[in-house]
Amino acid sequence: MDYYDRYSSFRNDNVVAKPLPFLKINKGDTDIYVTFKKDTMRLDVLSYKYYGDPNYAWLILNANPDLPPYEYLIEDNSVLRIPYPIESAVKRYEESVSRYLKTH
Repeated sequence: MDYYDRYSSFRNDNVVAKPLPFLKINKGDTDIYVTFKKDTMRLDVLSYKYYGDPNYAWLILNANPDLPPYEYLIEDNSVLRIPYPIESAVKRYEESVSRYLKTH
């Protein structure tokens, strides 16, 4: 998958006109769950492992709204949901964007 521009729906004349909201990604039957090991894991590495691209750490964070918004604050042994596969994850994110834009 080519790089996904998560800011595109929030731009006006190539300028981000609105703050990018935190949008929850609905669960899917094919999602993967991993236990986060603070000393040995990073979200960009998990993104690369499961998506083939390190630039989707934000997608993993959006799938885990109960966890802190910054990787360094995630507690050891926290269970992370990785929306999978990437095409399904991006589609679910786009659905969240659409719902958000209709109500804001």
